Amino acid sequence: MASFAKYPLILLFAAAFVSCGTARVGTRDVETYLSKEQMPDLVKCLPAPPETSSMEFRYDITRYEWGKEQRRDLERAAMAAHDAIWSLDTVITTFAVPLGLKLSRKATPEIYEMMYKALSTIELIRLDPKAYYKRMRPFEYFKEPLLTPWEADLIAGEGSYPSGHTIRGWSAAMLLTELAPEAAEALFKRAWEYGESRVIAGAHWQSDIDASRLAASIGYARLQESPEFRTQMEKAKVEYKRLTK
Repeated sequence: MASFAKYPLILLFAAAFVSCGTARVGTRDVETYLSKEQMPDLVKCLPAPPETSSMEFRYDITRYEWGKEQRRDLERAAMAAHDAIWSLDTVITTFAVPLGLKLSRKATPEIYEMMYKALSTIELIRLDPKAYYKRMRPFEYFKEPLLTPWEADLIAGEGSYPSGHTIRGWSAAMLLTELAPEAAEALFKRAWEYGESRVIAGAHWQSDIDASRLAASIGYARLQESPEFRTQMEKAKVEYKRLTK
């Protein structure tokens, strides 16, 4: 888990449940390796979210209660608040920590370009199922506050299934593991926590998170068929080896 000092301001916001404006940071315009139409349709290949009368939904409720208990741990609450920031730059810098290498557009241009464009491509896979299922989020269902109240108006009514944050986090771990297989354990540990952060925040059900890890894997598999991605990944690998040898 991240150290207490890593998120000092976010920790205060998470603990106090106060509004601090929006942290859903807009991203720069970026081309994708594939179009949304070229990505697999999750509605056709993954099960629908659980019905509210199902045993699976009862488990979702149990995990929602678990998530609220986790907020008592201020360090974990701070991580969950940090992970709520909707910014590709933040995802990349977050996963640079378990990678063990600072990533930036200036210092690691090839890795950064690969990550930015690949994540933008894979996350396209979330759009159709969100619009199709229009699943209510936990905080809306229970009419209770989020751990991260500043994002409530931004995500309310957007559709809970699947989780875009989890898709981003799991995809980041897969992409960086291809780049640096020796960092796989640390990367996927952080990706697992990244998804759990959305349950802790009250923004997603556990079944959203579980499906999103699969969704990311499906998107990552499809991405391999892009010659442009493969070329950029090879450039990223050369850059990584040069910086870490």
